[in-house]
Amino acid sequence: MYEIKETGGARIGIANATWPFAKLTVNKDTLTLNAGLIGKLIFYPSNIISIEPYIGTTATIGQGVKINHNVSGYNSKVVFITRGNAADLINKIAQTGFLNNTSPIDPTVTVSQTQAQKQGGFPLKKSATIAIVVIWNLFFFYNFYTVRSFFVGGKSQSPLGLGAQLALGFMLITCISLLTFEPVRKLVLKEGRSIDDIKSTVYFIMLICGVMLMATFFFPHAA
Repeated sequence: MYEIKETGGARIGIANATWPFAKLTVNKDTLTLNAGLIGKLIFYPSNIISIEPYIGTTATIGQGVKINHNVSGYNSKVVFITRGNAADLINKIAQTGFLNNTSPIDPTVTVSQTQAQKQGGFPLKKSATIAIVVIWNLFFFYNFYTVRSFFVGGKSQSPLGLGAQLALGFMLITCISLLTFEPVRKLVLKEGRSIDDIKSTVYFIMLICGVMLMATFFFPHAA
């Protein structure tokens, strides 16, 4: 089976994934756009209205392809950004046979397709997302008076105190747990989603949080 795999960026609605956090995979049966935490979208030939060139703006550098589709569970604006030429990418997609494939989909595949598309592209459960955001913000709220003193009082102390350290540590532990513990994955990820769908994004979050956590120890703190 002829298949293409491209690495680039993506825009789904107002959310952006920069290079190299989006993967486009196309064969004659499916077109999959995996942009990590902002969404993994799976399309079948019958879902596609058209695929057209897209020219990036200042907010989305580069060019790519806009995928016009009929899946109600997905955002209407779906764009894959490539470092190459948009016309060449569309030609590669056409060569897979995907755009002209009129073969019926296996009924068992149709059921799983419908379930996945109804879930939307976002890979995390709503309850888990809310819990992570609330806990993250509660730790930073603990730092409120330190931040206020830093910006208003002009004292030589860091706004990145214990609250920030706890928040960053919490995010690191959450990411490590997602990568290593299956029960945590079941608790956080939607049914049918895999850690492989978001692994690169998780590693990137760990890197950023780790660097920021180390940096907090070099800021002056309140006496």
